[in-house]
Amino acid sequence: MKKILIANRGEIALRVMKTARKMGIRTVAVFSTVDRNAPHVKFADEAVCIGEAPSNQSYLLGDKIIKVAKDLEVDGIHPGYGFLSENADFAEKVEQNGITWIGPGSKAIRIMGSKLAAKDAVKDYGIPMVPGIDEAITDPEKAKKIAAEIGFPILIKASAGGGGKGMRVVEKEKDLEDQMKRAISEAESAFGDGSVFIEKYIGSPRHIEIQVLADTHEHILHLFERECSIQRRHQKVVEEAPSAVLDANLRREMGEAAIKVAKACDYVGAGTVEFLLDENKNFYFLEMNTRLQVEHPVTELITRIDLVEQQIKIARGETLAFSQEDLKITGHAVELRVYAEDPLEDFMPSVGVLEKYQGPSGEGVRLDDGFEEGMEVPIYYDPMLAKLITYGKTREEAIQRMLKAISEYEVKGVSTTLPFGKFVFEHEAFRSGNFDTHFVKKYYSAEKLESQTTEEAEIAALVAIKQYLEDRQQLRLPNK
Repeated sequence: MKKILIANRGEIALRVMKTARKMGIRTVAVFSTVDRNAPHVKFADEAVCIGEAPSNQSYLLGDKIIKVAKDLEVDGIHPGYGFLSENADFAEKVEQNGITWIGPGSKAIRIMGSKLAAKDAVKDYGIPMVPGIDEAITDPEKAKKIAAEIGFPILIKASAGGGGKGMRVVEKEKDLEDQMKRAISEAESAFGDGSVFIEKYIGSPRHIEIQVLADTHEHILHLFERECSIQRRHQKVVEEAPSAVLDANLRREMGEAAIKVAKACDYVGAGTVEFLLDENKNFYFLEMNTRLQVEHPVTELITRIDLVEQQIKIARGETLAFSQEDLKITGHAVELRVYAEDPLEDFMPSVGVLEKYQGPSGEGVRLDDGFEEGMEVPIYYDPMLAKLITYGKTREEAIQRMLKAISEYEVKGVSTTLPFGKFVFEHEAFRSGNFDTHFVKKYYSAEKLESQTTEEAEIAALVAIKQYLEDRQQLRLPNK
């Protein structure tokens, strides 16, 4: 493989390109008109504009991307995450055109792309499932009967869903019909598929995911877990590896379950199996993401394995060069997704020009970003500016490095989730490891963040005044 095209933008495109360059592989960037001067475009060996800013006129044009790849004699296409990364039809077309798809086969993408199909595929492998129904449902009366059997509260979920869309928690029977209609409508709007199913709502879950790698020679390994319980609107904001609550036995059990899920769909490449962990440490299969995850850097730091490099090697047909026994957890890593969002306004997207943009650096600090000072944050795409990752020998050291890195990260022109990140990493519930997916609901509010920010500003002002007065005292000349 001498040349690959990265069918994506921003930080993930740049991240893939850096590994490709390290491996001596040339890279091709594709970009929309609004991304013409983006870092991933400048970094690539070749770059081609594929359309206007809206993603359905550029980054989602699979046929156009394949044509660019063929015209430039590209050997492989890496989809990153988002956009076409979990589009089975696109993956199939890539291979039909004689180009290597750097990801799992279209069969695995199709099976795991539907939560119902995924449940059906793994049901014979003895993997724990959340109690519920494993078929699509549209009849509210039937839904009421199922809910009565498994008990309220229940969760209505879109089969084709993700990111919290088409998802509704229902506490009482009287709310079920209305919430079901809303979930179906939202699922149809977001995914073009209104299929929903019902399962028992786990009250205080943690969101734990297991990274897997599978080559084409029937070797499947897991690279331990990531804790992804700090979420807003069912989407992750803070991640870490390893989890503060898993012991060696539970880690092994969940790892083995993840490997079984990969076997169930003939998985190849890097993938992530997601689980819910209840307050009694029972775990339940949630779904599988058939791509590289946003939070993959925390796994890379604790295992010292470059996951993008492994993706490329597997796509070339190479055998994994290490065994499960070779893998060890070393240290601890935490990650903050730095979104251009206003945490004081319910995390609403914040667009504008990056008047000041200076990221932190130093020992144990990694910054995966795709922006530069002076760039405009466009409204057309996911508002993530960067991923800030810190590593330490212990969890405490990783957290302290994160807080220092947040304080050194300078962004002006847009609001960001940096203050929210500071709130999380300083909070006793997070520091103690005693938290779940309801962290934001339980502990966070815009008022608390504003109060904390104001108090810190007042303290800083008092310290500055005190220093000023001391300096003046020292500068005074003695009376003659």
